[in-house]
Amino acid sequence: NTMQKKDLIEQIAQRTGIDKLTVRHVIEDFMAVVQENMVKGNGVYLRGFGSFVLKKRKAKVGRNVRQRTSMVIPACYVPAFKPNKKFVEKVKQTG
Repeated sequence: NTMQKKDLIEQIAQRTGIDKLTVRHVIEDFMAVVQENMVKGNGVYLRGFGSFVLKKRKAKVGRNVRQRTSMVIPACYVPAFKPNKKFVEKVKQTG
């Protein structure tokens, strides 16, 4: 099962008693702040949960199979999530 944003909004609204529209705005603003900071090169650390970090991918040679050519794919940064150790342990126990 995969939880979607609407499911997250519903669960938070039920737990907190805050209306769904307000919860939706908070979640969307949270995502925007995380994205804006990562675009600026900043990580986002949430104690007890994990960190949104930037990982550097090395340059590599890729292949265009149709044209049978090679090309260099330049190094770049990609966003990643690194969960807190306790979070990882909880997930391991459920599997």
